[in-house]
Amino acid sequence: MPNAGCGTDKAVYLVVDRVGASHGLRRKTLVERTDVETIISNLIAGQFNDPLRIVAFNTLGHWSKDVSRELAEEIQARCDSDAMPVPEHIRDFVVSHTG
Repeated sequence: MPNAGCGTDKAVYLVVDRVGASHGLRRKTLVERTDVETIISNLIAGQFNDPLRIVAFNTLGHWSKDVSRELAEEIQARCDSDAMPVPEHIRDFVVSHTG
């Protein structure tokens, strides 16, 4: 996973979350966070409706990266170490990014 760095040279994580259902249409929203641990905790706690993808970027460092797989693997590892199943509300996210 990209290192968040220090000072102003930090990674920002955007969670692409599918929300709402009106007449069969769904919209996507972006939720910005600067702390990967908060994102993982929020995902496990059900703070997102239907997470699709998580992208990290750092404009000062001139990089961006899709970190969906890394975070899905981390969630799976934490659930495995706690001997609990991946929560239902993020199971699709974890399965789709870990294969």
